[in-house]
Amino acid sequence: MGVIERLIGAPSAVTALGAVAIGLAETFTPSATRQMELSAQAQTAALEQLGAEFVNKSTNWFDTVVNGINRLPRPMLAFGTIGLFIYAMVDPPRFAHRMVGLNAVPEPLWWLLGAVVAFYFGARETHYFRNRSATPVAVTTPSAPSEPQENNPALADWRAAQG
Repeated sequence: MGVIERLIGAPSAVTALGAVAIGLAETFTPSATRQMELSAQAQTAALEQLGAEFVNKSTNWFDTVVNGINRLPRPMLAFGTIGLFIYAMVDPPRFAHRMVGLNAVPEPLWWLLGAVVAFYFGARETHYFRNRSATPVAVTTPSAPSEPQENNPALADWRAAQG
């Protein structure tokens, strides 16, 4: 008993030596706990920043007009395509004349149009894909903490036994 204490000098030296060993180990293998703490801090900061964007949401006439314009592309594309079929049946010669005009559009311009449409709908789909969830998630904020609704009988039994 006390061999390490006599070799190193004192319990405080053993503690310091342990801290050095932990620091050296974390140089080669990062601390998973610290990574989780940093990740939680980053997520909290991102959620607070996102929430701050919606605190004072103004609904003036300009915002209303822009929101209305943002809702137009999908219906215009859908009804425009149906309109082209109707136009082709109603007036085939004029429709053919318009299609010859479309054939004159250079190929890079078609690629640009395809990229714009793909990014518009891709971003929209990505937004809905990322924000979907099978069950509602309880979000707590530091200013107003609340307990998430849990349906776990074993946990309820354990809590009842604890207090």
